[in-house]
Amino acid sequence: MAKLARRDARSQTGLFLLEGPQAVAEALAFRPQLVVELYATPTAIERYSDIAHSAAEAGIDVEFVSEQVLDSMADTVTPQGLIAVCRQFPTSVKEILGGGTEGNGPRLIAILEEVRDPGNAGTIIRAADAAGADGVIFTGRSVDLYNPKVVRSSTGSIFHLPVAVGAEFEIVIEKAKAAGMQLLAADVKGDDLLSARQDGLLTKSTAWVFGNEARGLTDEHLALTDRAITVPIYGHAESMNLATAASVCLYESAFAQRSST
Repeated sequence: MAKLARRDARSQTGLFLLEGPQAVAEALAFRPQLVVELYATPTAIERYSDIAHSAAEAGIDVEFVSEQVLDSMADTVTPQGLIAVCRQFPTSVKEILGGGTEGNGPRLIAILEEVRDPGNAGTIIRAADAAGADGVIFTGRSVDLYNPKVVRSSTGSIFHLPVAVGAEFEIVIEKAKAAGMQLLAADVKGDDLLSARQDGLLTKSTAWVFGNEARGLTDEHLALTDRAITVPIYGHAESMNLATAASVCLYESAFAQRSST
């Protein structure tokens, strides 16, 4: 079980760990067919009786274990008495982009290029979910979607919207453009987000591109996008966390798109 904290074990088995009541509840509510095994302490099942009920409805048996055994299975220090083993559920870029047919594609997606911090990656998935995005795409240089920290940081949002992994950046950009989407790169050297809002740019079908936490996007990758946009800092903060900036960008597009319909 604990070996699923390693990427090579996840790749070989096609499985991943799900820890804690929130994540387990979301899996049972949205993708119960993915849950292979469910482990719990007797105390946790008493506390989270709704999860026990959902598992029973899905025909999933709960295997009771002690706190010590559960802790040895978990990646976290405090798994809160519940751990599930789930099947991975890959989505293709084509599924997210609607086959690349202009006019029938998504309105809002996030593309992650070389995003390495699992907490940032999971939080961006959560923000995209909250903003009503149509999907998230991880390029092959980004962190593994099924990394336990990514899964935890998404707080169950990985079960709510399609997430594609492993694609080449240039191919993703090409397919997004073919689907009629504009490509906006979040970059400190870009135009002010407020000016983009005032220009009406954010009402369009948009793929936001987020780069590496330390280096951002390369000049070559920036050149493939339509426009670079920066989230202005009005106070004295030295910089803004990638996931925070991504949340602002996604919500700005969500607000603009909904106000224009």
